[in-house]
Amino acid sequence: MNFKKIIALDNPLRLLYHKTRAILANVYYGFPSSWMKIIWITWTNWKTSTCNIIAKWLIENWEKVFMFSTVNIIMWDKEHTNDTKMTSPDAFSLQKLLKQAKSEWIKTAIIETASHWIKMNRVWWINYDIVILTNITQDHLDLHKTMEDYVNTKLEIFKKLITYKRKKWIRKTGIINTDSEYHELFEEETYDSLYKYWKGNESNIRIEDIKNTKAWLEFHLKVPGENLKLKTSLRWEFNAYNVSAWVAYFISEWIKKEKIEKIVENISWIPWRLEEVKNNEWLKIFIDYAHTPDALESVLNTINKIKDNNKITVVFWATWDRDKSKRPIMWEIVSRLADKVILTQDDDYSEDTITIIKDVLPGINRKEWEDFWVIPDRKEAIRTALLWAIENEIILIAWKWDEHSMITNYGTIQWHDKTIALEILKAIDDNKIIK
Repeated sequence: MNFKKIIALDNPLRLLYHKTRAILANVYYGFPSSWMKIIWITWTNWKTSTCNIIAKWLIENWEKVFMFSTVNIIMWDKEHTNDTKMTSPDAFSLQKLLKQAKSEWIKTAIIETASHWIKMNRVWWINYDIVILTNITQDHLDLHKTMEDYVNTKLEIFKKLITYKRKKWIRKTGIINTDSEYHELFEEETYDSLYKYWKGNESNIRIEDIKNTKAWLEFHLKVPGENLKLKTSLRWEFNAYNVSAWVAYFISEWIKKEKIEKIVENISWIPWRLEEVKNNEWLKIFIDYAHTPDALESVLNTINKIKDNNKITVVFWATWDRDKSKRPIMWEIVSRLADKVILTQDDDYSEDTITIIKDVLPGINRKEWEDFWVIPDRKEAIRTALLWAIENEIILIAWKWDEHSMITNYGTIQWHDKTIALEILKAIDDNKIIK
């Protein structure tokens, strides 16, 4: 009998079980987070890319770093894929990694965390010092049921920031995106330093004068007494907001203006955000995480600005098990903003692929075979999109981004969207597949 399916995620006994494990893990490994600077990164979108940008910049500047993100794990000079398919690991695994980091004299830890792990007490007594929140949009309502509970769960780590043990020379710092109807709740908490970024006068790090060309993205960040002129080859306008999250962190660390401008200019891409797949077929192929309604709409709006008279094809998914309320919402967005839609599988876990697809269909405002196809096998869906595409067509492969496995109804298989796309493109180039 699988008790995980019987006992609700928010059942008090289940929450107590996870808190007990977190306490025991801390005691067993000696509270390692009390001996290093801990940076929490939490929000709905952009967690993983910000973790990586901050970590890799610190490493380039010869600082030892431990990082745990949804996609990858860094322990100073070693990096490997996160195969757990978890944003944050279980309490014992995380405390063990922190203890290892401490033993290697690592002074900074960057940890991505999701609301599930906060709600379920799995990150109890991670003695953190800096917490970053970029945005809050609908997600994880399978656990939280309401947006109010989702927001209050995120708010918990801001409430507790100032109560945890102070470490010498480290200020308790909050970094908040003000582009949310909930941002004032986070601003009301107590901090040594609070940095608020976005457009508008309520932000003390204000984004202005965004100019987006085919080669560059330029914008200004107004901060008290300073005006940063930022230029990056990232191009997409939404990256002005993405970049501002980790620039706010650099400002909080008193990095000089000239150095920040140089950092931004030297970063040529943000991991897993509209990554382009180069090819010889005169196609524009992009891979992006886009796992929430807000993220998906943002990506498709961006692509529509560069489409000219070309078609946009989206190979997309239906969420498994969790937060089924997102299904029709996200598919309405795809149906509205894409010219052609291919509905396919993602991680199925305990749900049947066809059942998930049936839940999604009400959001599709078109009939099958009228620029809309259901192809449950994800590889066949990607192959179909590439074979049917005409010159200059734009193809967005959404959701799985840099994951290296997929959980199907028949077990876990090796999987990587970009690798699959490149294999199919090579077969087309070699005339093994006739286009």
